[in-house]
Amino acid sequence: MKILYHHRIASKDGQYVHVEEIIKALRKQGHDVIVVSPQLVEQSDFGSDGGWVSKLRQNVPQIISESLEFSYSIWVFCKLCYAIMKHRPDCIYERYNLFLPSGIWAKKIFQLKLLLEVNSPLYDERKKYGGIALNRIAKWSEYYAWRNADHVLPVTRVLASYIIKAGVPDSRITVLPNGIDPSLFYPSDEPNRDKEFHDKLVIGFVGFCREWHRLDQVLKLIASEENPNLMLLIVGDGPVIEQLQELARSLQLQERFHITGLVDRQNMPHWLNQIDIAIQPAVTPWASPLKLIEYLAKGKAIVAPNNPNIRELLSDDVNALLFEPENAESMIQKIREIIEDKSLRMRLQTQAHNTIKEQNLTWNHNAMRIERIFQENITQSGK
Repeated sequence: MKILYHHRIASKDGQYVHVEEIIKALRKQGHDVIVVSPQLVEQSDFGSDGGWVSKLRQNVPQIISESLEFSYSIWVFCKLCYAIMKHRPDCIYERYNLFLPSGIWAKKIFQLKLLLEVNSPLYDERKKYGGIALNRIAKWSEYYAWRNADHVLPVTRVLASYIIKAGVPDSRITVLPNGIDPSLFYPSDEPNRDKEFHDKLVIGFVGFCREWHRLDQVLKLIASEENPNLMLLIVGDGPVIEQLQELARSLQLQERFHITGLVDRQNMPHWLNQIDIAIQPAVTPWASPLKLIEYLAKGKAIVAPNNPNIRELLSDDVNALLFEPENAESMIQKIREIIEDKSLRMRLQTQAHNTIKEQNLTWNHNAMRIERIFQENITQSGK
C-alpha cells in the first residue's frame, strides 16, 4: 500500500522514536510511506525540544499559543491536500494531537481511510498539568478526531476506555502498545559490560529524572546495603541530578553512582546492558512506557508501580515486582527483595525477556496489525 503518515511532533524525543519505528516497520513490510510532518523535527538531533516553536509557546499567553496551534491545522490541511494530490495514497495513518482536525478534513474530502494512533488523552492531560485556555475548541478537536477516524489505535486498554467514553464503538478500537526492534534489544552477557560495571549489581533508571521518582531513596538503599558491588546508574538527565550527586557525596557513594547524561538512541542498548535491576518509579495512568518494553526485551529484573496500564504488560512476581503506586517505601522494599534474592532476580530476568514473544511486543508485529486493519477497512468500503 501507499500510506500517508502524518504527525505534528516538533520535538525529537521518546515520542518521536515511536513515529520513526512505525514508519521503518511499515516500509520493511513493503509499503510506500509518505511522511507529512513539521520540517523542524527532520532537521533536529535526538533530544531536541522543538526549538523555536517550543520557546514561542512558552513565552506567549496561553490563549495566543493555543490559537496559533489551532490555526496551524489549516496550514497542515493544505500540506495534506497537496501530498494526497501528488502521491495518491491508499490511506492515511495519523498520530493524534490536540487542536489538529486536519487529517480528518483531508480524509473526508478525498474519501480515504484514516487510522488514528492515540498515545494520550491530551485534553485531560493538558487540562490537568498545564491548563487549557480554549477549552471548548480543545475538547471538540479531540472528540472530532477520535469519532471520525475509521479506526483508533490507543497504546493501552486504559486509554481505550477514554476513547469509548467519547463515543467511539469498541469495534473501531484496537489496542497497540509500544514495541521494540529485537535485532537491537535482546539480553546480553556480562562481557558486554563496561569496566566500571563489570561484576557489579547495577540498579538502573532510564529517562528524565525528577523529584517524584525518589531516586534519593535508591541511593540511601545502596548506602544501607552491605554490598560494595551495588551501584545506581541513571541513563539520562533531569533537574534533580545535582541534588542526587550531592547526596551521593554525603553518603560516600561517588564511585557507585554514575550518570550518563543524554544518550543517543543508537547507544541505548549498550547502556541497558550495564543494568541488572531496572526501575520504573512512576508513570502516567494511560501510558505504554517505551523504556519498560525495552527493559523487558533486555531481560531486566523490573520494579514498577502496580497501576492498571502497567498490569497490561507486567504481572507481579512473574515478569516483575510491582509496588504500591506513589509509595517510595514499597518501591524500595521490592528493589531490596531482588537485591537479596539472586534466584528471584534470575527468574524475573528470564520471564521479562519471554514477555516480548508472548505479547508480540515488536514494531514489526505492530506494522502487520496496522496493515491488516487498513486492508479490512478498505475492503469494507468497496475500494
